[in-house]
Amino acid sequence: MLTSEWPDPYVSQTSHFIRRQAEFLQRAGVQLTVVAFRGAKNVRNYMRAWKDVRQRLRQQTYDLIHAQFGQSGLLALPKKLPLVVTMRGSDVLGIVRDRDGRQSLAGRILKRASRLVARSADAVILVAPHLGDGLKTRAPAYVIPSGLDLSLFRPMSQTKARRKLGFDGHEKLILFVGRPATARKRFALAEQAVELLKTRMPARLVVAWSVSHRQVPVYMNACDALIFTSMQEGSPNVVKEALACNLPVVSVKVGDVPERLQGIEGCEVCADHQPETIAAALERVLTRGTRIKGVAAVRQLDEKLMTRKVISVYRTVLRRSRR
Repeated sequence: MLTSEWPDPYVSQTSHFIRRQAEFLQRAGVQLTVVAFRGAKNVRNYMRAWKDVRQRLRQQTYDLIHAQFGQSGLLALPKKLPLVVTMRGSDVLGIVRDRDGRQSLAGRILKRASRLVARSADAVILVAPHLGDGLKTRAPAYVIPSGLDLSLFRPMSQTKARRKLGFDGHEKLILFVGRPATARKRFALAEQAVELLKTRMPARLVVAWSVSHRQVPVYMNACDALIFTSMQEGSPNVVKEALACNLPVVSVKVGDVPERLQGIEGCEVCADHQPETIAAALERVLTRGTRIKGVAAVRQLDEKLMTRKVISVYRTVLRRSRR
């Protein structure tokens, strides 16, 4: 498994889903070697990682390569083994610069590299259907979202969760999960919406960043709603994790969020990206004041089930390669 994203226990990151998939694949009996490297938009880093992969392929026998994110698949080229690549978002949508919120040159290069890898792949996994637009690959594409650890993300007592975090038991709390400085997440838009909401009812915005991954479900159970304002996404895990905790979600239309929230009473997908619209939706959700029935909507995303689907892709690719 090749990945340019791997969670560091000492750094706040959002790539825990890759480690989780790797661990569940191993539990399912896959003998897995993970090559994690830091690309950091640096060609030299990719070249060092490419040489590392070539050396490993000479020293050990493998059946196939699974690249997480399109750019990681560059390390598998030219191909010596069947290649499966998972497209997750920025690899096909591009990188948004933090300083001005616009697409970067590195992001445009990244998209081209990911399309090259997709055309060379034996199978493409998409975490959301819209990520397949424009890939122009002959490889079969499979939609397999990132799975959830439902033993970690689950409903718990709001009173106990607030007590753990030291939160007031009577406040209306709105949760934002993500790095506020990341332009793509549009934290300023979330702030504007909550400030407008405060003119109608008392509420407070809580930011879950620089906290351990295991603490995130505690925040979700402690709060009254999740606000999601990203301008670009694939299949955002935080929305699915909130549903697993029965936390109401107020989101703009982005990625596969509208499909995830469809039919779930107590969640809202805003008609536009205006702070007034988001504030009104938050007011309705907080006035309703109850948890949602979100667990049923994400039960099929259990990581164990997603792992079986990934292994099924592996087997299909290997059967074709042997023929």
